[in-house]
Amino acid sequence: MRLRRSVLVPLALLLVGAAGAYAAAPYVRAASLFVRTANLGGRTEAFAEARARRVEVEPPRLLPTRGGEVVAQLYRPDGRVRRSVLLVPGVHSMGIAEPRLTGLARDLAGSGIAVLTVALPDLTAYRITARSADVIEDAVAWMAAEPQLAPDGRVGVIGISFAGGLAIVAAGRAAVRDAVAYVVSFGGHGDLGRVLHYLATGEAVQAPVASGFSRKPQPPPHDYGVAVILYAAADRMVPAEQVAPLREGIRTFLYASQLTLVDMTQANATFARARQMVKSLPEPAATYLTYVNERNVKALGPILVPHLGLEADPAASPERAPSVPSAPVFLLHGDGDTVIPTAESAVLGEYLRSKGVDVRVLVSQIITHAELDRSAAAMEIWRLIAFWAEVLRR
Repeated sequence: MRLRRSVLVPLALLLVGAAGAYAAAPYVRAASLFVRTANLGGRTEAFAEARARRVEVEPPRLLPTRGGEVVAQLYRPDGRVRRSVLLVPGVHSMGIAEPRLTGLARDLAGSGIAVLTVALPDLTAYRITARSADVIEDAVAWMAAEPQLAPDGRVGVIGISFAGGLAIVAAGRAAVRDAVAYVVSFGGHGDLGRVLHYLATGEAVQAPVASGFSRKPQPPPHDYGVAVILYAAADRMVPAEQVAPLREGIRTFLYASQLTLVDMTQANATFARARQMVKSLPEPAATYLTYVNERNVKALGPILVPHLGLEADPAASPERAPSVPSAPVFLLHGDGDTVIPTAESAVLGEYLRSKGVDVRVLVSQIITHAELDRSAAAMEIWRLIAFWAEVLRR
């Protein structure tokens, strides 16, 4: 990632000027986190890396939950740990091995936070259900009971994409409400049904006027969303004998989409395999997989609309949960997000405030959907640093 030189200078001055207070200054820690996460390179990143804590990545472990054991991995920084955080990825088959997640976990741990990443079985299988909130709840309870990870009996929770909304659901449950120090929803949802409707139709909720956030038109939805919905709804849309091969084709396409961030040669070969799989499918599965391969949201979306109600589990939505977190909630969203509309965080923020929750919302031009963009103004960078400084001081 490359940023303008005019941005690098104030960042470098901020880091150098406060280097002596690194361990105690949240703004310096947040600036260092941004520099390392953004991979700025040069002397600025070298300075930040040299002052980050050394991180030990422990081997994957199995964490007990009510639904069975799940894979988890601990990123442990050198020295005293005051706060640990549970970091949960979104809808992605790579789970805790997803490269952006492992990078973020390392960078957070380098800031002095022990990080436990946990793979949610339903999300790795392209299913958005309240069972994932159960896993998050159980993982929080396990961490909070470990004195080395939670000296004060509390941990932070960071959920990415759909895991953001699910993290808020879990944090509001009575069993762990007092064990949560804070929740960060990174590009998350307030109402699952609302988001699925947007992914299928392009119609998104508007930010409340009182929220002060932009009400500019929401961009058209990303094609990834309808592919995930079709995957879940396949057993209601095609004959029984077509369900497994259709899902295999969709899974191949989704995996290829994920590979675009890792290896374009392998991604293109996988996309080609998904297109080839259409030839072996009968109708209507062949047409549906063709829509997926062609990224034809306009054709596939209307077909999915009648099935959205069964996919939108109310218990997976923070705005429909029976209780809200008692801990502070931080809602971070990219401006113009095409997977989960930006206004979701604005609407969710207003809802949580109405319930007495301490909420901070940041809509950032630096972020797309749960990742950094390639250019940004200095003021936007400062807002993001200030946001993370508030998180890191908890």
